[in-house]
Amino acid sequence: MTTRHLYLARHGAADAFGNLTDLGRRQAELLGERLAGLPVDAVWHSPLPRAAASARELARHLPDAPVAEAAELIDHVPYVPRPAETPPSWAGFFDGYDDAEAASGHKLAEALLARFAQAPTAPRDTHEVLVTHAYQIAWLVRHALDAPPARWLGLNSANAALTVIDYRPGLPPTLVMFNDMSHLPADLRWTGFPDGTRP
Repeated sequence: MTTRHLYLARHGAADAFGNLTDLGRRQAELLGERLAGLPVDAVWHSPLPRAAASARELARHLPDAPVAEAAELIDHVPYVPRPAETPPSWAGFFDGYDDAEAASGHKLAEALLARFAQAPTAPRDTHEVLVTHAYQIAWLVRHALDAPPARWLGLNSANAALTVIDYRPGLPPTLVMFNDMSHLPADLRWTGFPDGTRP
């Protein structure tokens, strides 16, 4: 049975202007070293500079894999929950999202699933790296677990952490790992994550 292996990574640490920092470059480099032993077919990245730069950095360790932009990976809110679905602590986060903006974000999120969250059509296993943003990883993980749409809330990913989802024909997706940072030294872990004590 063929498998589509998706390796999802949030971009490396970025500055206030959305550009990759030196720390973020090092994170992306270490992620590339981790992925170097895999038969990666392609590296896809969000159009935003921090994701594009992270993809180029990690792809230096994957010389046979083409690197390309995928519009579906851009940073956006994938689903604006209805008031009854929204935890009280998140309610203010969605202030200002009108119906048109919410519908546009959800349409883009569904396009992300249609393009990447599918079993392979090739007669062999495929391996693709997606360098994107925390919300897009959360949306793909939520889908893989067949959780309600609002459940993307609270699924956070650290910079350059690795999440892996496998897709096989006729079977539900398999979440292989989520937010794994074992390739990063302690001082490069948990960036981009809410403040708090971390293991």
